[in-house]
Amino acid sequence: MIHLNKMKKNLLVIPVFFILSLAFAQIPTPDAYRKAQSELAAKNYWEAIPLFKQFTDSKEYGNLANYAAFHLGEAALGANQPAQAIAALEPIINGNWAKADEAKYLLAIAYFKNQQNVEALQTINKIKDDKIMSMAENATFENLKQVSASFMIANLSEFKENKGYGEALKRVLESQTILSATERAAYYELQGKANENKNVVKDQVLDIVVILPFTNSSRSNLSSIPQNDFVFELYQGLEFGVEQLKIKGTQVNMLTFDSKRDAAHLQNLLADPAIASADVIIGPIYPEESDLVSSFAETAKIPFVHPLSNLGERFEELNYSYLFRPSVSSIANGIVEGLRKQNWGKRVAVGYSGSSRDEMLAKMLQTQLGEAGFQLTEFEQINARNVSAFMQGLGVKSGEGAVSVDQVVLLSDDPSIAQPVFSLMESITTSIPTVVMDSWLSFNFANYEMLEFPNFYFIGNNTLNFYGAPMQQFRNRFYNKYLNLPSINSTLGAELINWVSSNMSATKGFDLRRNLDQKAFEAGRLTWGFNFQGGHNNQYVPLFELEAGELKPLD
Repeated sequence: MIHLNKMKKNLLVIPVFFILSLAFAQIPTPDAYRKAQSELAAKNYWEAIPLFKQFTDSKEYGNLANYAAFHLGEAALGANQPAQAIAALEPIINGNWAKADEAKYLLAIAYFKNQQNVEALQTINKIKDDKIMSMAENATFENLKQVSASFMIANLSEFKENKGYGEALKRVLESQTILSATERAAYYELQGKANENKNVVKDQVLDIVVILPFTNSSRSNLSSIPQNDFVFELYQGLEFGVEQLKIKGTQVNMLTFDSKRDAAHLQNLLADPAIASADVIIGPIYPEESDLVSSFAETAKIPFVHPLSNLGERFEELNYSYLFRPSVSSIANGIVEGLRKQNWGKRVAVGYSGSSRDEMLAKMLQTQLGEAGFQLTEFEQINARNVSAFMQGLGVKSGEGAVSVDQVVLLSDDPSIAQPVFSLMESITTSIPTVVMDSWLSFNFANYEMLEFPNFYFIGNNTLNFYGAPMQQFRNRFYNKYLNLPSINSTLGAELINWVSSNMSATKGFDLRRNLDQKAFEAGRLTWGFNFQGGHNNQYVPLFELEAGELKPLD
């Protein structure tokens, strides 16, 4: 095992035991040779170099020439002349003389100083003495800990037995913000080798780390966060969920960190040992922060869960990064499958807002609806000003007239888009299935029970089970603690804790991926449920209807 504290020493300094080595003291030596030894011991390297050089002819000086070349290499390195050291040492490393392995070590140092890293590593591979090899591995770490990852990975297979090489590659990879698939695979391999012969004991406590952007450049004080801020609401739900677990006797610990929306600050946070020892990381929120933590999670093999976003198709290619909510792809699949099952007809109109999620989702639907045999009659970006005209252009308007589509899909969470649509639906006397995001259920202007026809259907997106007994209990307990009812973000935060604890525990084990793959569907406590089997997002995306004022999944 490599001792990194030893590695921190400057290994380019020539070891004293070489300079003072008297293994050849019994060999008769001329006065000029003794003079060379004295100059080397006094670190008068330039004076020692020509004195040793005159004794390097093996035909004339026999075995003494090996020692002269060896000390010539030492002097040349001391004078920062690696090319001279290489020329002196290369001829003497293959013999059977006593200091052959020490000569290989010195030659490797010279190669490193001369930027000949491959030659240095190949020379180290030839060292047989364990003590000299340990020194060479330390030198490998010191000289390669800042080289490019591409060089290290390209040569990993040849030099992976060199422990210093592995430690240097780990250092290089851990210093990077984002790892490629090849770099990540190399890091996994190195971690596997590091854990060989180790008995790693996991305690029985569920350790949760939460990283959220509580403050930023314009809000530096935690006390200034408004209680209706979505980050505060989410945290409140997470905190409440953990407290409820503790009441039930679950051993759980939650540590919270402020990312400050500052990449440099977040990078420093990730060096905290508490984060490295977590069982799961929740948050942060924003893309640049999420990418940073996702890369860390993949490297550290710690599950990272984004709590709110639908944008994370890239997570499907990773091993430890998850969306708690459905991805855009899962939502598209759920919509198409829901329309197919209901058999309302083949003509579909799609309106979508300008948000990243809705534009991406619309493009996926454009392809998938056609592949499923639907006819896309209208496909238009909508906003608060044009959505009423969009709907009326389809024939969805008051008075008589034919509707030109069999169903409408509106992709938006914007209440300013929802309000004119709802007002229009109040005025019509016909039924036209209108599929919208489940966020429309929370808009305070929408009283769906007052509509003449049940036109609205809702797309599942970790939809809350508003009328379930656990939800009523949660709302009451939350109100008793905070004196206000939980928001959607607070409820999702509490449900996220429920989901984590149901899939990571002392009894089930802490392998989130394995536990998720063991079931296709998992009933939620505050939501309708989850399906993470074989995926990294919630693939359970039903369409819902309101029946007698109660939300139910469509059959």
